[in-house]
Amino acid sequence: MPHEELLEPAKQRRLPVALRGYDRGQVDELLGRIRTRLAGSGTLTADEVRATRFDIVLRGYEPRTVDELLQECIRELQTVGPIGRRPGRPRVHPGWLINWIQNAKFAGAGLRTGYDVRDVDAFLDRVVLGLRGTVPPVTARDVRECVFRTTRIGPGYDEREVDAFLTQLASALERR
Repeated sequence: MPHEELLEPAKQRRLPVALRGYDRGQVDELLGRIRTRLAGSGTLTADEVRATRFDIVLRGYEPRTVDELLQECIRELQTVGPIGRRPGRPRVHPGWLINWIQNAKFAGAGLRTGYDVRDVDAFLDRVVLGLRGTVPPVTARDVRECVFRTTRIGPGYDEREVDAFLTQLASALERR
């Protein structure tokens, strides 16, 4: 959910009211603090939002809807601030990352078109060398923008598995 929608006051968003639900004043106050933080001021963190508990009252906001909204807010709050200092995103140790890359196994493409095994392996070897410092490091952007030849005849890796792995790799490289 983009910042603009989260910045709408709860009354404008018309959160549903339940017979027994979260205290509307408490929810509105927290959403106000979240709006302030997403607008660039305040010190509220995603962990503080996670730790917040609301009183259950008659004619309060429907809990499930509020919980879902707060999960979106937590995701938005995690994007505020420099990478590596974002709550809920631990730093990744290069040694662990090297081991993870070297132990990656991908299914064969079989009769389908797949990524050329040599291209994928050469790229991952380049990432490892960059993590070791023997060549310039590969960035998360490099991983997202890499392109491999496809093959139908020679050995090929399942494209979906490689793409999923590369998505995780790019995320891990951001947290180094």
